[in-house]
Amino acid sequence: MKYMMFVIADPNGVEEPAADRPTIEEWVADVDGRGKRVTGDRLRPTSDATTVRFSGGQVLVSDGPFVESKDWICGFDILECDDLDEAIAIAARHPMANGGKLELRPFWPL
Repeated sequence: MKYMMFVIADPNGVEEPAADRPTIEEWVADVDGRGKRVTGDRLRPTSDATTVRFSGGQVLVSDGPFVESKDWICGFDILECDDLDEAIAIAARHPMANGGKLELRPFWPL
């Protein structure tokens, strides 16, 4: 089953990485090496976001994110896991699980 894993951070609340946690490079190498990561990348900050909506017959484009929040999605990974338990185990080892948040969403094929 595929899971989208959003990497969520508070840009003002960065915690020091714990010594016993893998670096992002080690985490990627481990998950890629086990064939559990389809793709993933960092995202530019919310100041570089563009929001697109369609309303009243018009396309409305605005700078920045649609939702005001102290947390922002700073990256993503698509995981291919046997089940939710495996996806949780992989997410729990991600460096951003310490001080940030990881949101897992199963794909919902059309």
